[in-house]
Amino acid sequence: MSAATAETVAVVVVTYNRAGLLAGMLDGLAAQTRRPDAVVVVDNASTDHTREVLEARTDLPLHVTTSETNLGGAGGFHLGVRAAYDAGWDRVWLMDDDVVPAPDCLEALMGVDEDCLIAVREDLSGTLVEKAAVDFDLRNPLAVRPKRAAVDTVYADRASMPALLEVQNVAFEGFMVRRGVIAEVGFPDPAFFIFYDDAEYAVRARNAGHRVWAVRDAVLVRQLDFNQQHDLSGWKGFYMYRNLFVVHLRHGENALVRLKPWLITLAVVLLSPLRGGRAEARNVIRAMASARGMRRLTDSARPPR
Repeated sequence: MSAATAETVAVVVVTYNRAGLLAGMLDGLAAQTRRPDAVVVVDNASTDHTREVLEARTDLPLHVTTSETNLGGAGGFHLGVRAAYDAGWDRVWLMDDDVVPAPDCLEALMGVDEDCLIAVREDLSGTLVEKAAVDFDLRNPLAVRPKRAAVDTVYADRASMPALLEVQNVAFEGFMVRRGVIAEVGFPDPAFFIFYDDAEYAVRARNAGHRVWAVRDAVLVRQLDFNQQHDLSGWKGFYMYRNLFVVHLRHGENALVRLKPWLITLAVVLLSPLRGGRAEARNVIRAMASARGMRRLTDSARPPR
């Protein structure tokens, strides 16, 4: 047995009001050829029958934390990763409640001796839908969106991918990180609530010198279609704008890139009569104001002492 395969691993799952999907995901974990040593579930104050689903799972080493309020994905992963780190597990595998790992997914990941890995997502039909960026550009001020190319825009299918593919950002759906990386760069930032917390974490890891690898043969099946077209004048739009701005303010590689959030705000306001109207303009102004106060990493997300 190699040193990598001998390591321990805890799965961190965040869930909110999706008991049916959660049950399928836990079935997938129970069927793994390499069983997880712990499954840390953060229940974000669900009001459906999530508790009953969890109480029935005597086949998994569950450690359940139920938050008093909905902390969002970012807050949930912050809580779960901290719990897994404090428990001393060698690796932490982050998982959303709407994916199901293939039976050998965890075994494939544990067989790779690298600090940061992702499983590669496909949909229910077997089509490659891995959105992790192979080019996440925080250097070019003219790049409105930093994600310039994704795995599923570069490769037609899983078979055409190399066994290991370097990526530049991640989703907290199948991301695996070693304990030493957490000790060095800290925890997911709970202040993000939703969106870009995973991308920001990957940037932190990469800035610390850690490469992130997509493992072709680690299959993760998404149960829902991707919906990345959110109403930018609604509450999700606020977080999308705000957190995108924070990534640029924290990690932009030059002054012009760090200026981009201001320019995007100005453009959205000027174009608002032709786009989302006053609601989107108000959203982006609020997002910019909030992002200014988040230029530094939240204290609780800093490396443990």
